[in-house]
Amino acid sequence: MTSALPAQPDARARPAAGTTAATRARYRRILRFAGWNLAVTWWYELVLPRIGLTRIAERTRARRMQRFARRFHVLAVELGGLMIKVGQFMSSRLDVLPPEITKELEGLQDEVPPVPFAEIRALAEAELGMPLARAFSWIDENALAAASLGQAHRARLAPLDALDTGLSGVVIKVQRPGIDAIVDVDLAALRRVGRWLSHVRIVSSRVDAPALVEEFALTSLEEIDYLHEAASSVRFAEEFAGDDRVAVPEVVWERTTRRVLTLQDVTAIKITDAVALRAAGIDPAEVAPVFAAVMFDQLFTNGFFHADPHPGNIFVTPVPQGGDGATDAAGGPAWRLTFIDFGMMGTVPPTTRSGLRKMLIAAASRDGKGLVAAAQEIGVLLPSAETSELERALTQLFARFGGMGFAELREVDAREFRDFGEQFGHVVRSLPFQLPENFLLIIRAMSLTSGVCSALDPTFNLWNSVEPYAQQLIREERGNLVQDLGKQALENLALVWSLPKRVDALMSRIDDGTVATRNPELERRIVSLERVGRRVVSAVLFAALLVAGAVVRADDTVFGTVLIAVSVLPLLHALFAGRRAR
Repeated sequence: MTSALPAQPDARARPAAGTTAATRARYRRILRFAGWNLAVTWWYELVLPRIGLTRIAERTRARRMQRFARRFHVLAVELGGLMIKVGQFMSSRLDVLPPEITKELEGLQDEVPPVPFAEIRALAEAELGMPLARAFSWIDENALAAASLGQAHRARLAPLDALDTGLSGVVIKVQRPGIDAIVDVDLAALRRVGRWLSHVRIVSSRVDAPALVEEFALTSLEEIDYLHEAASSVRFAEEFAGDDRVAVPEVVWERTTRRVLTLQDVTAIKITDAVALRAAGIDPAEVAPVFAAVMFDQLFTNGFFHADPHPGNIFVTPVPQGGDGATDAAGGPAWRLTFIDFGMMGTVPPTTRSGLRKMLIAAASRDGKGLVAAAQEIGVLLPSAETSELERALTQLFARFGGMGFAELREVDAREFRDFGEQFGHVVRSLPFQLPENFLLIIRAMSLTSGVCSALDPTFNLWNSVEPYAQQLIREERGNLVQDLGKQALENLALVWSLPKRVDALMSRIDDGTVATRNPELERRIVSLERVGRRVVSAVLFAALLVAGAVVRADDTVFGTVLIAVSVLPLLHALFAGRRAR
């Protein structure tokens, strides 16, 4: 996947000078929303358990999460811009978010009211350097699709362009006017929120929030650069050149700039439109495994994948019998999967791809230990973790639910699911799981793939697609077995060759008295220092909350007062914590 950007200076975490009052208000509104909800979460999840009120936090958790998700849904729809993208990312089953949030946000659509065509015309003509009437023989002023970052219109190329390209019908994708400034403001606010989260241990132990924001920022900036999207579509087409399962629209480069993208019109049947598929003689249940296999190829073999494969970005294009495509076994119309919208793409580094392949093979083999080892290799699970409990839990999971399809899972007793979920969740929460950098788009792609397949066929069993694909990967891995054994033999030979020197070095350290040993007194002193350090942190937190409350109070009296009141808690901890221990 595309690598995260380096850490940005603080100037990037606030609106640029000269921004309008509207953008400053937007920035403050995002921060107020994030700050308030972080304060609420901090109070319930950290403070109440420390004073013996854990039951209150647990009893209200689901309701609080749902209320947060509903409020964010409203905020995203009202603000548009990147906030809708944030909601879509949050709904992609991230391991740091509870289902109460993901379920509420999964219906958040990237549909907003279209921009008046006069504004679209002005921007497109400025970008192309000519009137639209000269660039196109016809253009539909009604938007084909309107999203938070841009909108699309159908058109026909001018006769000479049509002759040169061999195309007639096209789709013009035009960036929303002013979206650059909105994206800058949204990213500035998100960077500040990311820094706040980096100081919350319950979050920072699972995910590097600032790095996650930078990954999201890079993806968002690439998404509004249509030259980058055009190049990605060409690369994607090259990856599947000669593959009859996949089609990609051609780019009309003469009518493409950073903010205007002109593509071949490939509009066909939306992949989840079961009625239209059946009317075309295509069984939706046959589309699901092909779509899953194509996505597997992207993630586990090619390493370059479409990170936004939602139903609106994939068409099923019929190829009638006697056309340029093969027919199916029954002699009916064949079809292809046509991918569009290549603004959000990901690349999987070779090391991550190797771990993903091992994870897929372990899952297909119902190998709990292998699955844990693959998770450690990828970085989802720290190598130092004690994993015996997790391995046992995964073995039980595979034994009870392995191989079941979604329809079969729905028939399982809800109490059994709840009991197993509580047991499995306890094991997972006790381990140092984290979300590695560059992993966000992989999770999103896998989540959307699963959702599309289930929509195509409610009885779809992902295992039926995973197992043959895993067997193929195993055969490919065996092909490299001799090479791996040779490499391992050389490593063992090097180890044996260096062993006498290492033993001699160890004996020298023993003679010199430099071999480390346990020292209980030193350990007690370290514990004492750690206790003092925590009190210092509390004192700093008190000062930060007090100052923040005083500053925020000028704009938001309620929230500022809350921050000032909450600052008393770390002050009390700094004053009294540790006295009993002394």
